[in-house]
Amino acid sequence: MRIVVLVSGTGSNLQAVIDAVKAGELDVDLAAVGADRSGTYGVERSAAAGIPTFVVDFKAYSDRSAWNAALTEAVAAYRPDVVVSSGFMRIVSADFIDVFGGRYLNTHPALLPAFPGAHGVRDALAYGVKVTGCTVHWADAGVDTGPIIAQEAVPVAETDTEETLHERIKAAERRLLVSTLRSLAAAPQSPN
Repeated sequence: MRIVVLVSGTGSNLQAVIDAVKAGELDVDLAAVGADRSGTYGVERSAAAGIPTFVVDFKAYSDRSAWNAALTEAVAAYRPDVVVSSGFMRIVSADFIDVFGGRYLNTHPALLPAFPGAHGVRDALAYGVKVTGCTVHWADAGVDTGPIIAQEAVPVAETDTEETLHERIKAAERRLLVSTLRSLAAAPQSPN
Protein backbone atom coordinates (compact mmCIF):
# COMPACT_ATOMS: atom_id res chain seq x y z
CA MET A 1 0.00 0.00 0.00
CA ARG A 2 1.49 3.32 -1.12
CA ILE A 3 0.89 6.24 1.21
CA VAL A 4 1.55 9.96 1.06
CA VAL A 5 1.63 11.66 4.46
CA LEU A 6 0.72 15.35 4.85
CA VAL A 7 2.17 17.30 7.80
CA SER A 8 2.16 20.88 9.08
CA GLY A 9 4.47 20.60 12.08
CA THR A 10 6.92 18.32 13.83
CA GLY A 11 5.66 15.06 12.35
CA SER A 12 5.60 12.94 15.52
CA ASN A 13 2.86 10.70 14.07
CA LEU A 14 4.87 10.48 10.87
CA GLN A 15 7.94 9.42 12.87
CA ALA A 16 5.94 6.58 14.43
CA VAL A 17 5.04 5.40 10.91
CA ILE A 18 8.66 5.71 9.72
CA ASP A 19 9.89 3.77 12.79
CA ALA A 20 7.28 1.02 12.31
CA VAL A 21 8.22 0.63 8.63
CA LYS A 22 11.96 0.50 9.45
CA ALA A 23 11.32 -2.09 12.21
CA GLY A 24 9.37 -4.30 9.80
CA GLU A 25 6.19 -3.82 11.85
CA LEU A 26 4.32 -1.98 9.09
CA ASP A 27 4.31 -3.01 5.45
CA VAL A 28 3.60 0.21 3.57
CA ASP A 29 5.50 2.17 0.94
CA LEU A 30 6.05 5.70 2.23
CA ALA A 31 5.90 7.26 -1.24
CA ALA A 32 6.30 10.87 -0.07
CA VAL A 33 5.70 13.40 2.68
CA GLY A 34 4.23 16.80 1.89
CA ALA A 35 3.75 19.97 3.89
CA ASP A 36 1.74 23.16 3.61
CA ARG A 37 4.66 25.39 4.54
CA SER A 38 8.44 25.44 4.34
CA GLY A 39 10.66 24.57 7.26
CA THR A 40 8.53 21.94 8.99
CA TYR A 41 10.36 19.40 11.10
CA GLY A 42 8.12 16.71 9.58
CA VAL A 43 9.70 17.33 6.17
CA GLU A 44 13.17 17.34 7.74
CA ARG A 45 12.44 13.97 9.42
CA SER A 46 11.34 12.56 6.09
CA ALA A 47 14.34 13.82 4.17
CA ALA A 48 16.64 12.38 6.86
CA ALA A 49 14.90 9.01 6.42
CA GLY A 50 15.38 9.15 2.64
CA ILE A 51 11.67 9.69 1.89
CA PRO A 52 10.81 12.04 -1.00
CA THR A 53 9.32 15.32 0.21
CA PHE A 54 7.41 18.23 -1.27
CA VAL A 55 6.06 21.54 -0.03
CA VAL A 56 2.96 23.27 -1.38
CA ASP A 57 3.27 26.48 0.60
CA PHE A 58 -0.16 27.94 1.28
CA LYS A 59 1.22 31.49 1.30
CA ALA A 60 2.63 31.09 -2.23
CA TYR A 61 -0.85 30.95 -3.81
CA SER A 62 -3.27 33.75 -4.58
CA ASP A 63 -6.22 31.91 -3.08
CA ARG A 64 -7.30 28.67 -1.41
CA SER A 65 -8.59 27.22 -4.69
CA ALA A 66 -5.21 27.59 -6.41
CA TRP A 67 -3.44 26.06 -3.41
CA ASN A 68 -5.87 23.12 -3.30
CA ALA A 69 -5.33 22.46 -7.02
CA ALA A 70 -1.55 22.52 -6.56
CA LEU A 71 -1.74 20.23 -3.50
CA THR A 72 -3.99 17.78 -5.34
CA GLU A 73 -1.56 17.65 -8.26
CA ALA A 74 1.48 17.22 -6.02
CA VAL A 75 -0.09 14.37 -4.02
CA ALA A 76 -1.51 12.63 -7.11
CA ALA A 77 1.95 12.58 -8.70
CA TYR A 78 2.95 9.91 -6.15
CA ARG A 79 -0.06 7.65 -6.98
CA PRO A 80 -1.01 6.94 -3.34
CA ASP A 81 -3.44 4.24 -2.31
CA VAL A 82 -4.05 6.23 0.88
CA VAL A 83 -3.31 9.86 1.79
CA VAL A 84 -2.67 10.38 5.51
CA SER A 85 -3.40 13.73 7.13
CA SER A 86 -1.09 13.59 10.12
CA GLY A 87 -1.24 16.87 11.96
CA PHE A 88 -1.98 18.60 8.65
CA MET A 89 -3.64 21.81 9.75
CA ARG A 90 -5.25 22.86 6.48
CA ILE A 91 -8.74 22.02 5.34
CA VAL A 92 -8.61 20.56 1.84
CA SER A 93 -11.25 21.17 -0.80
CA ALA A 94 -14.08 18.86 -1.81
CA ASP A 95 -12.20 18.47 -5.12
CA PHE A 96 -9.18 17.07 -3.24
CA ILE A 97 -11.47 14.68 -1.36
CA ASP A 98 -13.11 13.61 -4.65
CA VAL A 99 -9.79 12.91 -6.39
CA PHE A 100 -8.71 10.56 -3.61
CA GLY A 101 -12.11 8.84 -3.51
CA GLY A 102 -12.53 8.02 0.17
CA ARG A 103 -8.83 7.34 0.65
CA TYR A 104 -7.97 10.40 2.77
CA LEU A 105 -7.19 9.27 6.33
CA ASN A 106 -7.21 11.79 9.17
CA THR A 107 -6.11 11.67 12.80
CA HIS A 108 -7.80 13.81 15.45
CA PRO A 109 -7.01 14.31 19.17
CA ALA A 110 -10.53 13.65 20.49
CA LEU A 111 -13.17 10.95 20.39
CA LEU A 112 -15.15 12.17 17.40
CA PRO A 113 -17.84 13.24 16.86
CA ALA A 114 -17.11 15.08 20.14
CA PHE A 115 -14.78 18.08 20.00
CA PRO A 116 -14.07 18.49 16.27
CA GLY A 117 -11.86 21.31 15.00
CA ALA A 118 -8.41 22.64 15.78
CA HIS A 119 -8.80 22.70 19.59
CA GLY A 120 -10.11 19.24 20.48
CA VAL A 121 -7.91 18.83 23.56
CA ARG A 122 -8.64 22.30 24.94
CA ASP A 123 -12.36 21.88 24.27
CA ALA A 124 -12.49 18.49 26.02
CA LEU A 125 -10.79 19.94 29.12
CA ALA A 126 -13.07 22.98 29.15
CA TYR A 127 -16.14 20.74 28.94
CA GLY A 128 -14.90 18.71 31.89
CA VAL A 129 -14.93 15.23 30.38
CA LYS A 130 -13.30 12.42 32.35
CA VAL A 131 -12.31 10.50 29.21
CA THR A 132 -11.19 11.78 25.83
CA GLY A 133 -8.85 10.19 23.31
CA CYS A 134 -8.07 10.07 19.61
CA THR A 135 -9.74 9.06 16.38
CA VAL A 136 -8.60 7.82 12.97
CA HIS A 137 -11.25 8.34 10.31
CA TRP A 138 -11.83 8.66 6.58
CA ALA A 139 -12.05 12.41 5.99
CA ASP A 140 -14.79 13.90 3.91
CA ALA A 141 -15.50 17.53 2.95
CA GLY A 142 -16.58 18.40 6.51
CA VAL A 143 -14.41 19.35 9.46
CA ASP A 144 -13.42 16.17 11.33
CA THR A 145 -16.34 14.27 9.87
CA GLY A 146 -16.40 11.08 7.86
CA PRO A 147 -16.54 7.40 8.79
CA ILE A 148 -14.66 6.51 11.97
CA ILE A 149 -12.17 3.65 11.57
CA ALA A 150 -10.69 3.41 15.06
CA GLN A 151 -10.56 5.22 18.39
CA GLU A 152 -8.57 4.96 21.60
CA ALA A 153 -9.71 6.37 24.92
CA VAL A 154 -7.41 8.41 27.16
CA PRO A 155 -8.46 9.21 30.75
CA VAL A 156 -8.34 12.84 31.85
CA ALA A 157 -6.49 13.34 35.15
CA GLU A 158 -7.60 15.96 37.68
CA THR A 159 -4.18 17.63 37.35
CA ASP A 160 -4.08 17.65 33.55
CA THR A 161 -3.23 20.76 31.63
CA GLU A 162 -3.86 21.03 27.91
CA GLU A 163 -0.19 20.20 27.32
CA THR A 164 0.00 17.12 29.60
CA LEU A 165 -3.24 15.69 28.25
CA HIS A 166 -2.24 16.36 24.65
CA GLU A 167 1.06 14.50 25.14
CA ARG A 168 -0.79 11.39 26.35
CA ILE A 169 -3.25 11.68 23.48
CA LYS A 170 -0.38 12.00 20.98
CA ALA A 171 1.14 8.74 22.30
CA ALA A 172 -2.21 6.99 21.79
CA GLU A 173 -2.63 8.62 18.39
CA ARG A 174 0.74 7.30 17.17
CA ARG A 175 -0.18 3.73 18.22
CA LEU A 176 -3.62 4.01 16.67
CA LEU A 177 -2.35 5.39 13.35
CA VAL A 178 0.24 2.64 12.97
CA SER A 179 -2.24 -0.12 13.87
CA THR A 180 -4.86 1.33 11.49
CA LEU A 181 -2.38 1.49 8.62
CA ARG A 182 -1.29 -2.08 9.42
CA SER A 183 -4.92 -3.26 9.17
CA LEU A 184 -5.51 -1.38 5.93
CA ALA A 185 -2.30 -2.72 4.38
CA ALA A 186 -3.27 -6.29 5.33
CA ALA A 187 -6.67 -5.91 3.64
CA PRO A 188 -5.96 -4.24 0.29
CA GLN A 189 -9.60 -3.97 -0.79
CA SER A 190 -11.32 -0.59 -1.11
CA PRO A 191 -11.14 1.32 2.21
CA ASN A 192 -14.83 2.30 2.20
